[in-house]
Amino acid sequence: MEGELIVRKIREGTVIDHIPRGKALLLLRLMGIKGDEGYRLAVVSNVESKKMGKKDIIKVEGKELKGEEVDLIALVAPTVTINIVRNFEVVEKRKISVPKIVRGLLKCPNTSCVSNNDPEAVSEFSVRRESPLLISCSYCESRLSGEDVVKQLSGD
Repeated sequence: MEGELIVRKIREGTVIDHIPRGKALLLLRLMGIKGDEGYRLAVVSNVESKKMGKKDIIKVEGKELKGEEVDLIALVAPTVTINIVRNFEVVEKRKISVPKIVRGLLKCPNTSCVSNNDPEAVSEFSVRRESPLLISCSYCESRLSGEDVVKQLSGD
C-alpha cells in the first residue's frame, strides 16, 4: 500500500499541494467549488508529509486557478504549491506568497470606514506581517489577523 497513489493523475487542471491539514474544504469554498460545477475533484486530507507532518491535497480536473483565487488561497494557506497539469504532466509549479496589497476581497471591520460607506470605494488592505498574518485597512488602518481573515472568508 505504501508508495501507491491514493488518487490517479489528472489530465488537465490544477493540483494544490502542501495545504495545511484541515484547510482543503475551506480552499474549495474560496475557489467557489461546491461540487456541482462539473469538475472532477479529489480531496485528500491528513496525508503523511515529510515537510509538514500531515497535509491536504486537492486535484481539480478542468480548472486552472485565476489570480484572485490564488490571492485568497495565499491569505489562508501561504504554504501551498500550485501545479498546473496538461496532458497528465505538470507544466507549471508555483509557490505562492501573500500579496502585498489585498483589494476587494475583504471587508474592513470598522463600520465607519469609507470602504463600507462609499459605494465606489474598493476595500484595500496592506500586509504588515506575513507570519502570523496581520493586515491593515489602507483607509482607516483597522487591522485584521489571519484568524479574522479566515473567519471573514469562510463566513463563520
